[in-house]
Amino acid sequence: MGHTHETKPPRASERTSTVLSAIVGLVIALTAVGAAAVWPQDYSFFGSLTTTAEDTEWVVAVVTEGPFEGESGPEYSAEIVGGQGQGTFTILPTGDPGYAVEVGDRIRALAFPDGTLVFADFERSSPILILLIVYIVLVIAVAWWRGAGALLGLAIAFGIVMYFTVPALFNGGNPLVVALVTGAGALFVLLYLAHGVNARTTTAYLGTLAGLAVTTLLGAWAVETSKLRGLWLDSGSHFELLERGVSLPGLVLSGIILAGLGILNDVTVAQASSVWELRAARPEISRKDLFWRAMRIGRDHIASTVYTIAFAYVGAALPAIMILSLFDQGLGVTLTSADIAEEVVRTLVGSIGLVLAVPLTTGIAAAVVGKDAIAAESPPPPPPRGTARWPAGAPR
Repeated sequence: MGHTHETKPPRASERTSTVLSAIVGLVIALTAVGAAAVWPQDYSFFGSLTTTAEDTEWVVAVVTEGPFEGESGPEYSAEIVGGQGQGTFTILPTGDPGYAVEVGDRIRALAFPDGTLVFADFERSSPILILLIVYIVLVIAVAWWRGAGALLGLAIAFGIVMYFTVPALFNGGNPLVVALVTGAGALFVLLYLAHGVNARTTTAYLGTLAGLAVTTLLGAWAVETSKLRGLWLDSGSHFELLERGVSLPGLVLSGIILAGLGILNDVTVAQASSVWELRAARPEISRKDLFWRAMRIGRDHIASTVYTIAFAYVGAALPAIMILSLFDQGLGVTLTSADIAEEVVRTLVGSIGLVLAVPLTTGIAAAVVGKDAIAAESPPPPPPRGTARWPAGAPR
């Protein structure tokens, strides 16, 4: 039986690895300096808005009976789940048909001492927890240690957002610096935990940072020239941020930068892997040919991801689009209105950054994984059993 003849995966040369390490070290040093400049000093804003009145508490309850005719409309009875004060309570009508409850629903409500429950929202912890568990199990089952590393990196990245990005913005930190520090730091953790410490991961990291730089420059220009002022929140709640010294236009820019990270990272990792696999399959081709062959794959990445971004943002803005479509104004006016313009700008800026990140990452990868990056091949396999070995140098 014959043996499969495989080559070891390409590896960057020692000199190239040293250069890459120096570049990443410089990026991390600059990230640390930026983080120190905007590091939050005050975390007192956490939980600073009171959501309960005196002698009240938030509870989870199950609707048991109803509706009954009440003075203000239909009322329901519910039983509080767990804890003290189990019993039957009355739920006052919400007046909103979108929040009509049914028997068996689990709800979040504010409980008053007189036994009244004020409906706040549906309790969604259980279905969301089930989805989360299924997601984690599938990621680990399919991707093994890489999936586990990606999940760990994702948890750390969300920790960075919650305990650095959000407090830094509330503390008046420069939104541009905050977003760049968050992006560079979170990407570093995510990529190396998910894909390992190697030249291919570093290539994807540098390619993503290059795309992020493009996104940042375009985003800053677009936010200023398009007059995006961050007044998109319902019920005037943006005033709560303004009163705490948060720059709303800066918040828009930060959101555009961070929103582009996921898509950029997805494309740059795939593109770097494509270059590595092409080099392993065709070790003899030049860097120029390697670049153009990889760009054939990159063009497919660009085409598919551009409409992926567009539909993702259309889905997020669909309710606003439907409301605006009711007014007697043209499509151009609708798409440039305050409620939609931010999504349009985010889509266009993210797409431009994505398009440019592909050739930038491909160029870096082609330079890194040159012909000298091919590791020594395994010894040639023995001939199949029963086959005579051809004498070296003999005519064929």
